[in-house]
Amino acid sequence: MSRSPREMAEAQARQRFIVITAMRFAGVGLVMLGYAIVKGVIDLPYWVGVALAVMGFVDVFAMPVFLARRWKAADAARERGRR
Repeated sequence: MSRSPREMAEAQARQRFIVITAMRFAGVGLVMLGYAIVKGVIDLPYWVGVALAVMGFVDVFAMPVFLARRWKAADAARERGRR
C-alpha cells in the first residue's frame, strides 16, 4: 500500500529534524572536545582545540540554517518542476 503525500511529507520532516538534531549534538561534542584540548585535559596542540571548538560552533549555529535553506530551495525547485 502506498503512502499518502501527507505521510511522505511528515516522514521527510521527521528525517530532516533528526539530521539537524544530530548536527547540533555533533557540534556540541566538538566544542567540548576543543575546550578540553585548550584547557590541557587532552594533550594536543592548543590550535587543534581552537579549530575544533570553532568547527563545533559552526555546526551548532550555521549548519542547521544552511541545511534548512538548501532543503527549502530544493523543495521549491521540485514544485516548479511539477507545474
